[in-house]
Amino acid sequence: MKILLVEDHEEIWDFLSRRLRRRGFEVAVATDGQEGVDKSKSEAPDIILLDMNLPTVDGWTAAAMMRADPVTAGLPIIALTAHAMSGDRDKAIAAGCTDYCPKPIDFSDLLSKIERYAPKA
Repeated sequence: MKILLVEDHEEIWDFLSRRLRRRGFEVAVATDGQEGVDKSKSEAPDIILLDMNLPTVDGWTAAAMMRADPVTAGLPIIALTAHAMSGDRDKAIAAGCTDYCPKPIDFSDLLSKIERYAPKA
């Protein structure tokens, strides 16, 4: 299964991509929202992990752009965000995300969400 990780902080994408690869996932990385939108089409991921606070195009806009494109409209998008206040999950869902994972990332929680939305063989 291929995961597109859209994250601008090198420490976070390095940590997450290494841990995901150790679990057997193929991981593509994008470091800003526009690159994430572009790679959501060119990399053909099964799931997108999308930071919401990104340069160039923020995650909220990137999620809406992915939902508006027929190529990526049905892909599961899990928001990754430091916004962990009441209502932020609903805001991420309203922006087009399938689910929400607050930072700091609880890796076991993230894995369970990835498994929940993984395409069934």
